[in-house]
Order: sequence, then structure tokens, then C-alpha cells
Amino acid sequence: MAGLDAVIDISHNVQVSDFRAIRRANILAVIHKTTEGGDWFDPDYAPRRAEAEAAGLMWGAYHYGTRQYSGVKQASTFLKAAQPGPNTLLALDFEPNDYNPNNTMNLRQAEEFVHTIYQATGRYPVVYTHAAWANGERAGRRGIRLQEPVNPHSILARCDLWLADPRDQPEVPYAWADKGWRLWQYVANESAADTAYGGVSRAVPGVTHCDRNLFAGNLAEMQAFWRSGAPVRNGRTGV
Repeated sequence: MAGLDAVIDISHNVQVSDFRAIRRANILAVIHKTTEGGDWFDPDYAPRRAEAEAAGLMWGAYHYGTRQYSGVKQASTFLKAAQPGPNTLLALDFEPNDYNPNNTMNLRQAEEFVHTIYQATGRYPVVYTHAAWANGERAGRRGIRLQEPVNPHSILARCDLWLADPRDQPEVPYAWADKGWRLWQYVANESAADTAYGGVSRAVPGVTHCDRNLFAGNLAEMQAFWRSGAPVRNGRTGV
């Protein structure tokens, strides 16, 4: 797999024992769940951020979008909780809500969210999604879909893509076909006891389980991207 295999994402559902062990395992960055909807805050976000940054890890914050609140409200809640600095990667998790399909974020809300983040920070968040969902196909365990697909003219397409796809050859959504992925979540819930990808363990010490991600670029490009949140010139496209 092409890319820098150095990013994990986690939430309060993951137990972390040692961020320094995570860093020693050649992990460079952690993206942590911060908020969901407009009224839920991950209680582990703030304390873990301090520990991770003290261990030398780059930090990212992600919001899980829902339908219950407007995109503007969700973005405001997220920014308040994330307290982003110049080195904080921001991300929107835009996918079907398998546990409560009726509470799935729609495209208009996602666009409002991105616009609000950009207006407040001057930076676009990365967008976490997968091809079937973004392309308007039925997706998730409940087989729901967007009323309309994300198209290349959407403000979402200005954001870098955080692609979710466990296959060897991931499918890039239509809206990002010209850009490719910047982050690729190639395996989810990887632990020492449950190897999810190709029979080769990619478990990370210091954490019970995690999702693993490739960054499309080299170390210097990743560091620059994390500092600025801007597209990396001459970086890899992942396609």
C-alpha cells in the first residue's frame, strides 16, 4: 500500500494506556472524536490531547455529523470543544448513521458544517466518507443513501478526502476523482486479538484497538499538511 502508515483514529470507546508507546510504534498522529451532533462531547478528548501532544504526536479532531441539528450549530459546537490551534487537523465524519438512520447528516448540513468551519478558521476540514455514500448509492448496514450525491462543485469537494475503504484498491468518490485521497482508513478496529487486514497484525501498542490510516505523502509533507491544513503541493494523490 502506497502512503505513510502513521495515523490512527480513536474515540472514548478505545482504552489508551500509553501514548508514548503509540509514538514509539512509528505512529505520528492521532485523530480523536470530539463531538457528535450538536450536544455530545467526547469526555476523553481534552485529557488525551494533552497526553498525546506531550508524547510528540500530532493531533486531530473529528466531528460525527447527524441530522438533529443544523450544520452551523454542529460546527460551532465542534469548534468550541476542539479548541483547534495551528497544528490541529479538523475533520468531518460524513457517513450513514447505522444505529439511527433517521439521524443521518444530509448533504446540505455537511456543506453548512464545512462552510462554517472555513469561515471561522480559514481552513477546510478533511471529509471522512466512502465512495458508495458520497456517490449517492445505498450504503451502511441499513442500506440508506443521500438524496443526491456529492458533486465536484460542492464545497465538500474543496476539502481533502479522508477515505474509508478496507479493500486493497480503494474507490475514490466521484467528487474527489481529480484529487484522490489525502488520508485512507484502510482498516478499522484493529487489535492484537482481532487482525482485520490480510492476516497481518497492524495492532498498535498502548491502545486496545484503533483504526489505521495512510497519509498520501512523505513525512515532511505530512508535517506541513498538519500545520496548515492546506493542500500539499507536489504531494501524492493516492490514486
